[in-house]
Amino acid sequence: MCIFKDKEFHIISNGKMPIEQFREILIDIHPYVTAIHLREKQKTARELFQTVQLLNSANIPLSKVFINDRLDVALVTRVGGVQLAFHSLEPAIVKESFPQFRIGCSIHSYEEGVDAKANGADYVIYGHIFPSQSKPDVAPKGVRNLSMLTQLDIPTIAIGGITPENTAQVLQAGANGIAVMSGVLDARDPLAAIKSYTKVLKIGDGKSGKFI
Repeated sequence: MCIFKDKEFHIISNGKMPIEQFREILIDIHPYVTAIHLREKQKTARELFQTVQLLNSANIPLSKVFINDRLDVALVTRVGGVQLAFHSLEPAIVKESFPQFRIGCSIHSYEEGVDAKANGADYVIYGHIFPSQSKPDVAPKGVRNLSMLTQLDIPTIAIGGITPENTAQVLQAGANGIAVMSGVLDARDPLAAIKSYTKVLKIGDGKSGKFI
């Protein structure tokens, strides 16, 4: 099993892939990732619950599963955490009542990062950093803005157009890890794709080893 001392690797579902297919990919790749995000906005609470059950039946650790926004489903399924959006409850409110969860916030600006830190988020996912297929008409944030955000001293996970070739750039900018969707899920060989990313994460920021 790959265990990263300082760097994290998050995989995010795309809301379009059949969950059965997503599960088959996760069976191979889950030992290499830190977190598995269920970002399934179109699914009902019942459907999300059934999705978590399906993953659990394949021995995918629920401690690695994060539910986007749906605190109710996260509570019932006892997963590892929740990922909050701008319309969600504030992290401090969730953490006060449910301290067992690791709580992340999805942000798109420095100011949102300041708010997330002040409100008790455990980490933020920031992007998109590079041009992304999912947001072709929105300008990327870029590595310079990422570098400014990482000065806030809250763990920052970079997302958006992250490839094995540019992962080192975001780590050098101070990111604590990466979040990937199409780079793995749309790959012809997802396991090979995962290993390409982990080769870079193993080196960390290029200055010292970050892999144990």
